[in-house]
Amino acid sequence: MINVFDAILGMFSNDLAIDLGTANTLVYLKGKGVVVSEPSVVAVQKDSVGQKKVLAVGTDAKNMLGRTPGSIVAIRPMKDGVIADFDITEEMLRYFIRKIHNRKALVRPRIVICVPSGITQVEKRAVKESAESAGAREVYLIEEPMAAAIGAGLPITEASGNMIVDIGGGTTEVAVISLAGIVYAKSVRVGGDKMGPYSPEEGKVDTMEVKGRDLVSGIPKTLEIGAQEIREALSEPINAIVEAVRISLERTPPELAADIVDKGIVLAGGGALLRNLDQLLREETGLPVVIAEDPLSCVVLGSGKVLDELDLLKQVTVAS
Repeated sequence: MINVFDAILGMFSNDLAIDLGTANTLVYLKGKGVVVSEPSVVAVQKDSVGQKKVLAVGTDAKNMLGRTPGSIVAIRPMKDGVIADFDITEEMLRYFIRKIHNRKALVRPRIVICVPSGITQVEKRAVKESAESAGAREVYLIEEPMAAAIGAGLPITEASGNMIVDIGGGTTEVAVISLAGIVYAKSVRVGGDKMGPYSPEEGKVDTMEVKGRDLVSGIPKTLEIGAQEIREALSEPINAIVEAVRISLERTPPELAADIVDKGIVLAGGGALLRNLDQLLREETGLPVVIAEDPLSCVVLGSGKVLDELDLLKQVTVAS
């Protein structure tokens, strides 16, 4: 009986793939492509008895960050790629599902959600239960580097090594993939949240104005900062990413390492857009480094592609 009911609900629902990121959430609607790309932020108002009411989600909520009165809090429910606030994540997912399906009550889509490769069983369950509570009929989990590799167009089902470095908002995932499986993966909790532009063009002095409160005088002011200052501030997270790549290369089986020498390393995620990061990795590893065609959408496009290919879905989803 339940299966019949699910089948009826399925007729009303278009399946979704969701890249539930620390910084941004992207949603892919089967047959339509990427239909939502909004910040992973929820604005919540607390009443006198402590009850929470969601005021805004996504772009509207991000505009409230740091600008709210005491009764309103702008929350980022994802931290380091995993759920930090279960209830708020559920509300955020429900908002995006309803937004896509025009608030239809009978919508129960199948959903593919991306998770970091180092995620624990408890964290997997939290993602799955959040999506089910938000209205999903079935939930499949796929590891982010796998989704990024599919989205970048890498031949993941072949018996050859593919290395992907997915630099998200909260985590950087380095993975070596062969025969539709992750042979080696390393996840570091460093991502775009800790970064800005990295390296200036040769002979060009980049500067920008920043506005904020002077910590010495306590008065708001405008300062001009140069690329050199930003580069110094970024050296720690950048070195953590380079080190993760180096460790992954050391631990890759020789046969797959030989494939990576030929094919090189593919960069995905928003952090891949950091200027000259590909050049730095090229110098540090001596290997070819290329940036995926659409690094920001790689993960969600890969998950969307999996929705269309059920055989691939069975091969790449993780048990939860």
